[in-house]
Amino acid sequence: MKVRALAVPGSFEFTPQTHEDHRGVFVSPMQQTPFVEAVGHRFEVAQTNHSRSARGVLRGVHFTATPPGQAKYVHCPHGRVLDVVVDLRVGSPAFGTWDAVELDPISFRAVYLPVGVGHTFLALEDDSIVSYLASTEYAAERELGVNPLDPQLALPWPKGTEFCLSERDRTAVSLEEAMRSGILPRH
Repeated sequence: MKVRALAVPGSFEFTPQTHEDHRGVFVSPMQQTPFVEAVGHRFEVAQTNHSRSARGVLRGVHFTATPPGQAKYVHCPHGRVLDVVVDLRVGSPAFGTWDAVELDPISFRAVYLPVGVGHTFLALEDDSIVSYLASTEYAAERELGVNPLDPQLALPWPKGTEFCLSERDRTAVSLEEAMRSGILPRH
């Protein structure tokens, strides 16, 4: 397993070794030992999530109220997505910093997002599937978001993309509005 620290402190990219033969491919996108060596603690899974998106679907920037917050381990077993992590932790030296990783079923890269870090992705192909391991269970009242098209974030979306957003994401507050309202996690 190759591990790369991302620009957002505490976030990592994991690239597992794939085993291919005439039958197909076998891969382990999440492995506890290299995860613990990189991150410094075990990943406790409370829930798994799965989404399927058409090309152009933009989901996020989502984060969970802290405490308790939610850490995520994300990979794409089908299709292709541009996955972006955003440091939303007020007081973090990297506040507002983002990093992007292309996830696909060729490299089987995965991304780990610690508590307080925002998550967004753009489906680059039809039927793109994103699979999440989450450290806490879903609770609608704790789910928050920042607009993924906020110019202050300047996220790396491909030019000319026709985005498809949920009403929740389309009307999400800007980063500045989220700061003023006090909904962002603290570092």
